[in-house]
Amino acid sequence: MRVKTLFMVSVMVVCANVGDLMLKRGMARIGEVQPSLTGLARAFPLTVSNGSIWIGIIFLSGFMLSYMTVLSWADYSYVMPAGAFGYAVLTLLAVVFLHEAVSPRRWLGVIFICVGVLLVGQTKPRTTTATVSEAVA
Repeated sequence: MRVKTLFMVSVMVVCANVGDLMLKRGMARIGEVQPSLTGLARAFPLTVSNGSIWIGIIFLSGFMLSYMTVLSWADYSYVMPAGAFGYAVLTLLAVVFLHEAVSPRRWLGVIFICVGVLLVGQTKPRTTTATVSEAVA
């Protein structure tokens, strides 16, 4: 149970981070979108024709599927903190691929998140008993 749960949480983190990174990259190519009908009308064709955005959508769909799957195996109180490791990964990806500057205070926050994820990872993924429908499946 623990191995497959950790594997699926890893898939969830990778899919979410790659999806977010690709959406950011695609939207950076489009530029600032004005919150008006004219601005949205200008941005819409650019958005639907942008390959980076479609790749991001595909990976975020993978995130949603893996998230739903892991929630069927493990407690929400386990999945959400374990998935928070993605914030650390995303920060690192933003520095490497998007060339963003991250302040020392943000890095300290990332370290705290990683420590919390390590603490949660030491607990059992499921503290509740399986329901009748889960036991049959």
